[in-house]
Formats: sequence, structure tokens, C-alpha cells
Amino acid sequence: MFNQDKLDIVRTAQALIKAGVNNMEVTCRISKPLDKLARLRKELPDFAAGTASLIDAPAMLDIYNKTNPRDPLPLVQEVVDAGASYLVSAINFSDESYKKLGGRIPMIPGCGNAGEVVSQFSKGANLCKVFPAKQLGGPAFVKAIDAPLHKIISLVPTGGTNPTNIPDYIDAGVLVLGGSFSMIEKATMKKIIDEQDYELLTKELATIKHMIDALRAEKYPGIDFAKASAEEISRATGRNFNIG
Repeated sequence: MFNQDKLDIVRTAQALIKAGVNNMEVTCRISKPLDKLARLRKELPDFAAGTASLIDAPAMLDIYNKTNPRDPLPLVQEVVDAGASYLVSAINFSDESYKKLGGRIPMIPGCGNAGEVVSQFSKGANLCKVFPAKQLGGPAFVKAIDAPLHKIISLVPTGGTNPTNIPDYIDAGVLVLGGSFSMIEKATMKKIIDEQDYELLTKELATIKHMIDALRAEKYPGIDFAKASAEEISRATGRNFNIG
């Protein structure tokens, strides 16, 4: 997740690409998220640039934007129009958004309990974001709700994910993790920002990716997640992605 205004968004995406990652969420918590998203899509059109921290509640947005007119929060449709490759919400997506966008663009709603996960998936969510994962109980929470849900839905823990708990999340059946710059040690991240050291950023991101790759390969031998289609991943893992 790109949530750091002191870094250049395109150079950060390029660091991810060098690290072997071809997607990044642009959070709406940064300044001018639509402008940054549009720039990223223009300069790196093949890079999957999603939008995160969406609030799919027009009444709340109206209240916020009236007090913050210079840097408003965008509507879901506005980030779609700006070229978002996928949508990640802090909360559930509305029925209206599913009717308009379901099946057209990947949708990953924020969910805080098993009922929200089932409800959002039933409406068309492709993955379900567990948020805030750390405060909800981390890997233990994911494992606790996953079994009763018959391990069908791909849960994406976001909030507090780091190299220490990544192995436990993968062991719990997680295929995709949401993370931000907080996954990098604070002193190292400060050096990256202060010195605009994107090579060091690449190195740190590559280390995390290699860890995830190794853990997934161990849990799901015989499938290359980098090359496999969603259908192949679904068959190998038992997870459904609401495709087709």
C-alpha cells in the first residue's frame, strides 16, 4: 500500500516491479490520491494500480469533503474513472457499487467479522480484506473464521502484517497479504525516505516477497503463483474468487 507522501509514487512502483511485485494500492489517505493514481496509470500503464481506503458511503464523504474541499476523498466511481485496476475499501462496499461494478473490476471490501465476509462475498467480492487484522486477533482470528466458512473465501489480512507474523498468516491459509511501509524496519524506512533510496526499498521489498513465495510454495507445492491463472489457483487451494 502506498501511504507515504514523502516518496515518489512512480519510483516506488518501479521499486516494486524490480522486487518482482506488479501491483500496489494507492490509499486515499495520502494527499491528492486521484492525481497520483492518474500519474501512475499514465507512466506505468502495465502496472496494476489499485485504490485503497475507499469509503463507499456518500453521506459520510459529503460531510468530510465539505470540511476538506481542497483535498476531498474520492467516490468509488471517481477512482474507477481515474483508472484503478482494483478497489479496496476500508468498509463494506454498497449494494449499488456491486450492481454497477461487480464482475467489471476486482473488489476487495474491508470486513470485521465472519458475517460481513459472507455477506460481501455473496454480493460479488473477489477477495475479502480482514481489517484491522492485528486488532481483530491476527492469524488466530483468520484461522478461527476460515474453518467455519469452509475455507472457500480468500481472506486478505491488512493492518499489522509484518515479517514476524507472515509465516503464521500463510499457515492459516492466507494467499494474499495487504501491507504497507510499516512492514519495513522503522530505521531502514527512515533512511529510504530521507535519502530517497529506492534501491534500498527494492531490496527490502524483495526480501519480503521471497519470504512469501517460499512459504506459499511450501504450503502449496506444484503451483507457481506468479504464472498460474485464477482458475488454477482456485483448483489448487480450494479458494473461490467470484470469477465467471
